Amino acid sequence: MKLSNIISILEEMAPLAYAEDFDNVGLLTGNSEQEINGILVCHDALEAVIDEAIENNCNLIVCFHPIIFSGLKKITGKNYVEKAVIKAIRNDIAIYAVHTALDNHKNGVNKIFCDALGLINTKILIPKTNFIQKLVTYTIPENVEKLRNSLFDAGAGKIGNYEDCSFNSQGIGTYLGNENSNPEIGERFEFVEAKEIKIEVTFEKHLQSKILKALFSNHVYEEVAYEIYDLQNSHQNIGLGMIGELNEPMDEKDFLNFVKHKMETGSIRHSSFLNKKIKKVAVLGGSGSFAISAAKNQKADVLLTADLKYHDYYQAENQIILADIGHFESERFTKNYIVDFLKEKIINFAPALPESKIILSKINTNPVKYL
Repeated sequence: MKLSNIISILEEMAPLAYAEDFDNVGLLTGNSEQEINGILVCHDALEAVIDEAIENNCNLIVCFHPIIFSGLKKITGKNYVEKAVIKAIRNDIAIYAVHTALDNHKNGVNKIFCDALGLINTKILIPKTNFIQKLVTYTIPENVEKLRNSLFDAGAGKIGNYEDCSFNSQGIGTYLGNENSNPEIGERFEFVEAKEIKIEVTFEKHLQSKILKALFSNHVYEEVAYEIYDLQNSHQNIGLGMIGELNEPMDEKDFLNFVKHKMETGSIRHSSFLNKKIKKVAVLGGSGSFAISAAKNQKADVLLTADLKYHDYYQAENQIILADIGHFESERFTKNYIVDFLKEKIINFAPALPESKIILSKINTNPVKYL
């Protein structure tokens, strides 16, 4: 099975367009045309994990964190990043990272976090902004159904739990073609008034080229009139963090002990207890101090995240409990999700790559230890 086919499956799980601008996701080493005979899934693609891939005859590593994050000016093996990259390249092992592309997915890192705690009524904590565009175009009534369906097939018209969404209105269009024109209705130099349908659909902005291709391929006019607008609306199904509820309220200390057990963490650092029940829970896997205001604004009783600094805890301001459960721990079940997703998709797509060749790494790459 070619790596390019597996990348398409990974993009279905974690579209690269969902990633944050600062991130470095996607194919980090390797050639998309190489044949893949085994996949190792891990949290961090360290040198020891590269060795594990070699031992298991896996020439693709799918990792959560990108081993190459900032630019490499030299690759001399002087640090852990360069050592891992050199060993991967020497052994013709491709490395693919998902990171914030999966963080921002509605079924990604934070949904996995919520599911581990049994939270219900979950929704995105910080919806992604500047991600939705709107297409407006005009066509004759005879072309409406074909054109509209082609836009839906290209990914337009999806709003929350609904798809094939559009707004259609009728009006009169006018035009007058010059000597080089070839009008669908009327003749050159003839002023034409024709009934037209105005079609309006929204779409995720990374789909723009696909949407325009569908528009031009299925429109009957020689010159297609259209407009694309950037919308200020937040995307409710894409974004960082999640907020949900416990089935039953819990005492603060009991809740944090529950989290400690479920997320298998060595310790939890937290702000002062507020002597009230925990019901509404915000989560953000990985570094999440930037989510404190959002969690407070949505009246969360607690924010579970990682990498909180000393002064971050002051932001609790007796409104919320801030709890740092550990970076690795807050993302620990992500690699299990990736393995399950790949097994389900690839087995149906490529029986030649058996389930036994999609392997969960046995190496604990958490650099933080607890006494």
